[in-house]
Amino acid sequence: MGPCTPLVTLFLLSWLQPLQGQQHHLVEYMERRLAALEERLGPGQDQSSRHAAELRDFKNKMLPLLEVAEKEREALRTEADSISGRVDRLEREVDYLETQNPALPCVEVDEKVTGGPGIKGKGRRNEKYDMLTDCGYTISQVRSMKILKRFGGPAGLWTKDPMGPTEKIYVLDGTQNDTAFVFPRLRDFTLAMAARKASRVRVPFPWVGTGQLVYGGFLYYARRPPGGPGGGGELENTLQLIKFHLANRTVVDSSVFPAEGLIPPYGLTTDTYIDLAADEEGLWAVYATREDDRHLCLAKLDPQTLDTEQQWDTPCPRENAEAAFVICGTLYVVYNTRPASRARIQCSFDASGTLTPERAALPYFPRRYGAHASLRYNPRERQLYAWDDGYQIVYKLEMRRKEEEV
Repeated sequence: MGPCTPLVTLFLLSWLQPLQGQQHHLVEYMERRLAALEERLGPGQDQSSRHAAELRDFKNKMLPLLEVAEKEREALRTEADSISGRVDRLEREVDYLETQNPALPCVEVDEKVTGGPGIKGKGRRNEKYDMLTDCGYTISQVRSMKILKRFGGPAGLWTKDPMGPTEKIYVLDGTQNDTAFVFPRLRDFTLAMAARKASRVRVPFPWVGTGQLVYGGFLYYARRPPGGPGGGGELENTLQLIKFHLANRTVVDSSVFPAEGLIPPYGLTTDTYIDLAADEEGLWAVYATREDDRHLCLAKLDPQTLDTEQQWDTPCPRENAEAAFVICGTLYVVYNTRPASRARIQCSFDASGTLTPERAALPYFPRRYGAHASLRYNPRERQLYAWDDGYQIVYKLEMRRKEEEV
């Protein structure tokens, strides 16, 4: 080693001693900080341990309660299923009893039949109707019901044209309106924003009630002329029938209905004065007059000229009637109660005399929302299109021959 080695060694020792002192102070500082952190974390760890223990205790307490609640829910579900089964069985039994014990047909013997003061020499043509077709069917039962949607107000009418395009749907909302909705097909009508898919047809005169009819490309409806029912004047209690061409949007023909003193034919649907109907035989009108304010009248109309071909006094009461329709020349009147309950066909009148009241079935309709504001029969589909408190409903019908026993 050279003479400079002791000097270098002394220099290094003199330089490292202060550095070692600084490291020692740094280590002591870090130890103090760690000790402070441990002191602050200690209570938090204790609290976490305590909370974990409380959660375990709560879980141990809740598990048995959840098991009990699950068992009770299963028991309630089983009981609800049992009650639902009993209700369904009871409804089937009630339907069976109603089928086996039908209500008596609405045939009344009163002054009109016995020749008392009810006969006023009006000259009504209560003659047997000669069928134009070989249609000889009558209703056996209402087979099914399908609720399509809710559109419009509580009263209205929706239908198809039995003589026109099979897909188009016609909707006439309200009892005094002048705009009809026409939908290209049933699917468009069932959409959520259905009105956007519809074309609108405006008629020149507002209709009255829900007795309108679409038949052969024309809209037939009753309008209240100036001085008509409720308006005073010489046309008090008369209505004008309008034949409106839906494609050309023009009035083709009109005629004052040949009956004086018109009153609503249905006791539960008081906005309608003339209810138009179509079947396999053509065009019909259901109405009532003050001459016999207890029963309905039926008229056969010429769809070309609106002339009245024949008229009949029927034995069907106005009281509690809500709607009617015609199938194969037979009038079927639907009755209900106020407040509305389960509707039923309780009176029928065959203009041809083939179907006697004793052989006519008197089926109930399935339970619904309220009362029928209108019923339209489609002879092509053998279905009824019903308006029930704003809900549009389709009833499928089961038929039988008129000569068959119930």
